[in-house]
Amino acid sequence: MDDQDPGLRLVHLLRAVTMELDLFAAEFAGRHGLHPTDVRALVHLLDAAREDVRATPGWLGAQLGINSASTTALVDRLERLGLVRRERDTQDRRRVLLVVREEAVTLGWSFFGPLIHEMVDSMRSFDEAELAVVRRFLLAMRDVAAAGRGVRRDGPGGR
Repeated sequence: MDDQDPGLRLVHLLRAVTMELDLFAAEFAGRHGLHPTDVRALVHLLDAAREDVRATPGWLGAQLGINSASTTALVDRLERLGLVRRERDTQDRRRVLLVVREEAVTLGWSFFGPLIHEMVDSMRSFDEAELAVVRRFLLAMRDVAAAGRGVRRDGPGGR
């Protein structure tokens, strides 16, 4: 592909934003003795809660692309650190749900909050129509990336 292709230039810019956010998340993980997968797990669980998705260990493992033994070790670690808790599902007592503890939310906001506020403030320079186009673009890029991994996107963050 031609480096001057507008689509390719956007792909490179999207990759650069992703890299910056990954580095930011890695800094958070390092400061708090977490593995990058721990941070990704917490994000998935927070997104699930926001979308009213009942997050089970199996669901989390599928989101992260890890096996059940790795998922159990991950959840055990997050529980030991006081970041998540296991709860019995009130609709199906055989099922265990994963819930992010308020302490984890507070910890995340203390680190990511200033960045999130700056990002939202920066978005105020765009009108609603522009933001709608950006949203449509980001959803399409997310779906293309997920499809490339063989993942169907109909959970948190969906349309």
